[in-house]
Amino acid sequence: METELYLPVKAFLESLDFVVKGEIGGCDVLALREGEPPVAVICELKQSFNLELVLQGVDRAGACDEVWLAARLSVRGKGRESDARFRNLCRRLGFGLLGVSDSGEVQIIVTPEAPFPRRDPKRRSRLLKEHRKRQGDPVVGGSSRLPQMTAYRQQALACAAALVVAPQRRRDLAKAVPDAPKILQGNVYGWFERVEKGIYGLTSAGREALERWPQGCP
Repeated sequence: METELYLPVKAFLESLDFVVKGEIGGCDVLALREGEPPVAVICELKQSFNLELVLQGVDRAGACDEVWLAARLSVRGKGRESDARFRNLCRRLGFGLLGVSDSGEVQIIVTPEAPFPRRDPKRRSRLLKEHRKRQGDPVVGGSSRLPQMTAYRQQALACAAALVVAPQRRRDLAKAVPDAPKILQGNVYGWFERVEKGIYGLTSAGREALERWPQGCP
């Protein structure tokens, strides 16, 4: 599974001084190195190097500074990573290639040689905002088919955890959870109920959510 590649790739990018988080905005891996300007790297994971992996890179290219494509190295060395045409295609696109061995060793096959123009600054901004707001790294990259632990869901869970004992005022919750007033009023997940003006309590769905996602509470 792609998730098996996540930790080796994360360790590789962290060795380059990036803060790495999985499954942000549909990207398997988003790595951010703060600075002026910040450097954003997107890495997509696949079990093998193929055209679909390259197409995913093309889709992500406008939202970051570098694209890396990572896949498992073929056992006999006869995979796409050994095909000069495939490597040259990635070089022309400016993509880096990472090969992951069965032992978890990461090998640089192609280094991204030239940055490409940013064509989608709004998308880039959304990705960086989510990366910065998300607490820790609760989602393993490559697990896109599972419900995602977004920064919004983390804050909603923090609100739910605070309401377990008793209902509270929105402005009191906002001291610990900045977006609490908006989250409680919007009640996207159906976890909260208005007890009286400005005061909210927790529904049974909210209690079930805390049991389902204990890792989401900061």
